[in-house]
Amino acid sequence: MDRMVKVWDPLVRLFHWSLVVSFAVAWLTAEAWDGLHELAGYAAAALIGFRLFWGLVGPRYARFTQFVRMPRATLGYIRSSLRGGEPRYVGHNPAGALMILGLTLVLAGTALTGWMYTLDAFWGVEWVEETHEFLANLMLILVGLHIAGVGFASLRHKENLVRSMINGLKRAPITSDIA
Repeated sequence: MDRMVKVWDPLVRLFHWSLVVSFAVAWLTAEAWDGLHELAGYAAAALIGFRLFWGLVGPRYARFTQFVRMPRATLGYIRSSLRGGEPRYVGHNPAGALMILGLTLVLAGTALTGWMYTLDAFWGVEWVEETHEFLANLMLILVGLHIAGVGFASLRHKENLVRSMINGLKRAPITSDIA
């Protein structure tokens, strides 16, 4: 069996799965239970706030400086992936980092417009509601792409990335991997 290393700390994993639950609850209750929908939205916003903080002060693989890459490097990684020659990253790969940024921004915008809609100044304002719904639908598309990307990377590098987001462990790097 391959040697394993701890990559995802408990707070990153708790954040990830809590965000999954809060988005799912918000999505499923959008038309039925306003109170629960709002609570799930506030939970998502609080989780994003925590993740921004943890991305600055958390352990190595939680930090944005460890995985956020410049656009040129990200595009190069995506091109390598399409050709089948991308390196394995122990932490997030550049495409995964781009997805994290996209998911975070879109969900933050969804939470912000949802909160705005609860204010007297924006109650009934059509663009706020339409923007909120658009961002929620875009979030669903991004979640689907995220799941597909996780599946793709798991197959390509022969490691179960879902399991590693549960137990925090990934296969130890070899010479060709990027730690």
